Amino acid sequence: MTQRAHEPVSDVAAYMQETGAKARAASRQLAAAPTAMKDAALNAIADDLDATRDALMAENRKDLEAGREKGLDAALLDRLELNASRIDGMIEGLRQIAGLPDPVGQVFDMNYRPSGIQVGRMRVPLGVVGIIYESRPNVTADAAALCLKSGNATVLRGGSEAFHSNQAIAASIHRGLEKTGLPADAVQVVATTDRDAVGAMITMPEYIDVIIPRGGKGLIERISNDARVPVIKHLDGICHVYIDDDADMDKAFRVALNAKTQRYGTCNTMETLLVSQAVAGDILPRLAGAYGEESVELRGCEKTQALIDCNAASAADWDTEYLAPILSIRIVDGIDQAIEHIAAHSSQHTESIVTENYTRARRFLAEVDSSSVMVNASTRFADGFEYGLGAEIGISTDKFHARGPVGLEGLTSVKFIVLGDGHIRT
Repeated sequence: MTQRAHEPVSDVAAYMQETGAKARAASRQLAAAPTAMKDAALNAIADDLDATRDALMAENRKDLEAGREKGLDAALLDRLELNASRIDGMIEGLRQIAGLPDPVGQVFDMNYRPSGIQVGRMRVPLGVVGIIYESRPNVTADAAALCLKSGNATVLRGGSEAFHSNQAIAASIHRGLEKTGLPADAVQVVATTDRDAVGAMITMPEYIDVIIPRGGKGLIERISNDARVPVIKHLDGICHVYIDDDADMDKAFRVALNAKTQRYGTCNTMETLLVSQAVAGDILPRLAGAYGEESVELRGCEKTQALIDCNAASAADWDTEYLAPILSIRIVDGIDQAIEHIAAHSSQHTESIVTENYTRARRFLAEVDSSSVMVNASTRFADGFEYGLGAEIGISTDKFHARGPVGLEGLTSVKFIVLGDGHIRT
């Protein structure tokens, strides 16, 4: 049952099976595609988006009008909107990814063995990547571009609120692929808003090799619980900054202020500040004044309440990702108690220590088990672009197979390769 965009899907299960089969077939062609062809496709997609931006914004207006009728709040409508600058951003993102080094086919760790054979590893695509996301239609272009550059076919299921926008972007992607001789089925945007499509995607291991959910905690928990396909994800961003008693107070002030107030609604924003008892009296009143100027609500332990004006922190606060101008503060005895607190309450996303003590910095790096661990730097740096990956498809707090920001390399796997000259094992 070949499906065209905007046609209603009568049999979701059959449609998703067909979508998966087409993605699997396309993945084999894409895995063998040379870098130049993939880069040409990315630039062709960018050109098509530029040429059809008026039509794209017209489709986006349909989503915005439907969203207003459904009563979506201003923040959701803002994430949904595609204006000229956001389309420029999509186009620039495609061109930047085209300019990144291609990880596919890289050979490394080649060594001669005593038998005379050479053994090494080669970087290869994962195969078919399923991505389930909400609201922002620009994710359609970003995710497609990252998967395409890393040699993966992809099945994209965006939120129903962005259906028309996503289908318009998909049309540009397909035209760009076809123009450069790559299969249009290498990128498929699910053409139904039926939620059963998500259930099908996450239970098709014969067609989809990995699922990447991008959205709220409820979505990610559902996918993690129900998926029969491996999932790359993070549930929460409960990030910590610990100000050590050997910290430079000016550095501590800048890092702790930036980690919380540079942006509130991101997964790498600090949610809990830990401060050594020895310096709390010096740094906390200064920080409290700065947070007050930014209208940040402070919730503190009893020792914190004795030093600054703040609300009492509850037990639940230490395990809450606020994504808002709210900060929990705890005064700790020192680095041991700070590491214990992080071990008990962290979501293993990003943690930072501010200290001039080399030994404690090394201890923090070695003993804190999170996907990003920092010294004298804001947690807001936990980002694929800031790490030099060029772009990211998400951040993983899992330990297999990718951890931290997932860029092009994170969308690949490796296989062993062996080179011989008629060698046989004796």
